[in-house]
This record gives sequence, C-alpha cells and structure tokens, in this order.
Amino acid sequence: MTKKERVDEILRLLDENYGTEYKCYLDHENAWQLLIATILSAQCTDARVNIVTKDLFVKYPSIEAFASADLQELEKDIHSTGFYHNKAKNIIACCRDLLHLHGGEVPSDIESLTKLAGVGRKTANVIRGNIYHEPSVVVDTHVKRISKKLGLTKEDDPVKIEYELMKILPKDHWILYNIHIIRLGRTICKAPTPACAECFLQGCCKQYEMNAKKSRKK
Repeated sequence: MTKKERVDEILRLLDENYGTEYKCYLDHENAWQLLIATILSAQCTDARVNIVTKDLFVKYPSIEAFASADLQELEKDIHSTGFYHNKAKNIIACCRDLLHLHGGEVPSDIESLTKLAGVGRKTANVIRGNIYHEPSVVVDTHVKRISKKLGLTKEDDPVKIEYELMKILPKDHWILYNIHIIRLGRTICKAPTPACAECFLQGCCKQYEMNAKKSRKK
C-alpha cells in the first residue's frame, strides 16, 4: 500500500465509522467564546473547559468584560483548567487587543490571530476552521500522536506536522481529520493504552504493523 493509498483508506474508514459532520468539542456561541475556550484548553480536557466556561461566559458576557477583568479573580475562575496564571494574563491581554486593534472582532487571518496573546497556530486554526470555515489542519496532542502511529508523519514539531498533513490530506478533510482523530484518541487509540484489537484502522497503522511483526518474531 502506497502512502497515498493508505491516506485514502484511513479517511474512508474514518468517514465510514464517524460520519462527515463537523463537530467542535468546545462549547461556544460565537468566535470570541471559542477563542477563550481554546486558550483554556491547553493542557486541559475539553470536558473540563466546558464545565468552567458554562459559568465563566455568564460572569464575563463580552470581550469588554474579559478585557477589564481583575487578574487574580479571573485566575480563581479558571483555576481548575491548569496553568491559570498565564491563561488569565493572556485572556485579558488578548481581549484588550481584540478591542483596540480589531474593533472587538476576532480576525480570520492566521497572521493577526497568532499575534494575539496566548494564540498559537493550533488555536488560530481552530478559529479559522470552526468559525470562518477556512480549511485548516489543527495539530493537537491526539493528531500528533496518532498521525505518527499511522505513519503519516515522523515529525515531533506541531508546525512541521501541520504542513506535512496539509500536503497529504485533501483540503476537504483538513478540519474533519482533526475531529475524527480526537474521537479516535478518546475512545480507542488512548494514551498510553490503545485498544488496537478494537481499532478499525489497524490495517492502515504502521505502529500496529510493527508491533505485529515483533510479536511474530518472539
């Protein structure tokens, strides 16, 4: 199986098992809420972020409210998401920049997004893909880990993985691939104990193939 054939088969099986509906796992009603939720999601589960933002977006109902928030109080509000010192500082700075530089609107271009405090390429691509429907490859921990297992990349740097996946995945699957791989990583290909025997991608997985060869040699 060539790499292209493997990619085609992986995408076919993902679509077959998970459908083709776009789903964002972070609860939000608009662009700025998704931006803040994604900043909070660094080193934190989406489920935990959704618990926190349920009350957070009531307490701070606008970009202006976050921009004028008391740092120590915001830290307490988001404490359970981890790394709350930096996250609170970045959220306030980000919202101030949105007001002063972008008229209170979340920009759509990656250059403007990544200039905002706390916003890297992953967060920027979440916004571009889910809000502005710009084809984007989001490289989170699941995408990085499972793409390497599948043999789609050997890179460790998320930016390099992003560009490599953009070359081999069809554009209409850039966002969908992330959605599917997150689901796979949470249900079957869990770290550190993947359920390989249950995985519908085992026939396309380089890691599974290597492990099977090692078992036969024993």
